[in-house]
Amino acid sequence: MTGRSLEAIFSPRSIAVIGASRRRDSIGFSLLHNLVVSEFQGSIFPVNPSAESIHSLKAYPSIASVPDPVDLAVVVVPRDAVIGVVEDCGRAGVKGLVVITAGFAETGAEGAAAERALAAAVRKHGMRMIGPNCMGIINADPAVSMNATFAPTPAGRGSIGFVSQSGALGVAILNAASDLGIGFTQFASIGNKADVSGNDLLEHWENDPDTHVICMYLESFGGPRRFVELAKRVSRKKPILIVKSGRTEEGARAASSHTGALAGRDITVSTFLAQCGVLRAGTIDELFAVARALDLCKLPAGNRVAILTNAGGPAIMATDSVVNRGLEMAELSPDTCERLAASLPKEASVANPVDMIASAQAEDYARSLEILLADDGVDMVLAINVKPLLGNPIDVLNAIAAVIDRGVDKPVLSVMMATEDFYDEVKKTPDLPPVYRFPEQAATALAQLDRYARWCRQPQTAPPVYPVDDAEVAEVLSATTEGYLPSADAFRVLELYGIPVTPWRWVQEASAVAAAAAKIGFPVAIKAEAEGLVHKSDVGAVRLDVKDADEAARTVDDIAEALERAGLEPSGYLVQRMAGSGHELLFGISTDPRFGPLLAFGLGGRYVEVFGDVAFGVPPLSESEADELLRRIRAFPLLEGVRGEPPADLAVLREVLMRVGQLAHRHPRIVEVDINPFVASPDRDGAVALDVRIRVEREAPGRRNES
Repeated sequence: MTGRSLEAIFSPRSIAVIGASRRRDSIGFSLLHNLVVSEFQGSIFPVNPSAESIHSLKAYPSIASVPDPVDLAVVVVPRDAVIGVVEDCGRAGVKGLVVITAGFAETGAEGAAAERALAAAVRKHGMRMIGPNCMGIINADPAVSMNATFAPTPAGRGSIGFVSQSGALGVAILNAASDLGIGFTQFASIGNKADVSGNDLLEHWENDPDTHVICMYLESFGGPRRFVELAKRVSRKKPILIVKSGRTEEGARAASSHTGALAGRDITVSTFLAQCGVLRAGTIDELFAVARALDLCKLPAGNRVAILTNAGGPAIMATDSVVNRGLEMAELSPDTCERLAASLPKEASVANPVDMIASAQAEDYARSLEILLADDGVDMVLAINVKPLLGNPIDVLNAIAAVIDRGVDKPVLSVMMATEDFYDEVKKTPDLPPVYRFPEQAATALAQLDRYARWCRQPQTAPPVYPVDDAEVAEVLSATTEGYLPSADAFRVLELYGIPVTPWRWVQEASAVAAAAAKIGFPVAIKAEAEGLVHKSDVGAVRLDVKDADEAARTVDDIAEALERAGLEPSGYLVQRMAGSGHELLFGISTDPRFGPLLAFGLGGRYVEVFGDVAFGVPPLSESEADELLRRIRAFPLLEGVRGEPPADLAVLREVLMRVGQLAHRHPRIVEVDINPFVASPDRDGAVALDVRIRVEREAPGRRNES
């Protein structure tokens, strides 16, 4: 079912409230009251077998007794009665349901079974359902004017589609939006997502011309693979902004218990969101700050910011905030500085930030803003006003708005450090530019505008397809039912996938090590294998730079003694030619059972966990995605060459990333790959993998059917 099938839910011609109540402190009363007060443009039918009328509307004992067709039923009855009511709705031809009632999967095994039965009943009758365990839905379009929630605060009309997995937080979201003067096209509290999910709402809002920004509060992803597919497509048309809770392990457990759904690891979630163009906010406050900018501003061509102010202190705060969020302070052209100096008092500073001093009036803001926007070195402007002793800050904001209305193609955000009276007036005044109380909020919004603009500019190129023998790879993998591949098989997989490795030999007998080393060519590294041995260096099972056959024989004896002290018995030896010098890197794959494989790249070697300089991506990768992933680690300047060092061959590293990504994508039994270290060399022939671990499972990790 596609998003189009949600029309009966969001644009119904008639609504039945099953469980409507006369009791003012009940959800059944509040929900019916909100429908009436919002002036719903269709028919409303309260359903309650114990009342003849509720809220001056005729009541009916059951959905079957309602004389007219019903598009949407809002269900507010005890849990044990819900499935019976849903069956009655199906027989009555109801097309959509909003089940407010809680007590389902969020309560444990019994509730989860009841939720499965509920979903089955909905599917049987071809209906769509929001919930259960939700707050309801809103459509602020005047042609519908539906507030089918029990929230005390109505939603204003705006350009944001909002979905919240939490009902209680949905109430707080509506309160916060009202305080900020932010409106919605539609709002949905989806609760346990037994049927309609965030994925359905992405499709529903994808081509809605009135919805400019999609905002989501989520605790879990019902169908993460489907979400990524949809989000990549939808993000090219309009921004998606998410607050995803459960960032800590404890928070993830709390999220799971709240709605009965598993939450993914936070680094996995962040990586998948970033790679499909979704912006992530840390808080609801940040979400609204960014949503206003996305809704009302053009996207910037770059990340260079000019600051215009009438006070130095806030400008310094704004400068710090801009730089700390990865943006650049614009370097104003000489012509811009001359024009500013000619129009401002001599005490003013015409460098960036431009301080017009406290006497600046609305016309000074307008004139200086036009000059800054005309500078080709300026991509965005942040205008700051501290309420002057004389004048009204609303005049300053109106002057800024007038400049923008003349056809500005660069984002302009305003920070107005004024009284509550000013913000009360802003809420009542339409068509004003985004306004913030403090510079930090505005800087965050600018950074997210830049991030989304970069995503939109990123070329949509398909990942390369490398010709490899996948059948032979599958045969190698089939030799291991579950667990880590033997080293020889792991290195063979890399070779089959065109990933360069240092020359190697595998021998089972200690007596064969010296001969294998001689064939490879000294100096060599010798590594022992033993059942249960993971980190060889921890027990002395690795020896480097072995220079001749005699030393090789002595080394094997030393390793055998070290393993014996550790209670291990060698099962064989890997002999490798020593590689040349270069930076040690890590390439890896870790598979989340719900999201799939995650590609890792960063500094490698023995201290990978110490430095933690690792970036993540979602395979398969295009060339531009691989290049961006390389550049995300803090140590990337080392790979470019510093202090006279030659740069590493970045083309080799990009190719290895893409080949590892293809391996993970095509062979889902592989759940873990750890190529560490990989030597990054200036010479293409010197870039080689020195060690690799590959872990497989019996079957590809199960992936839940995605809605």
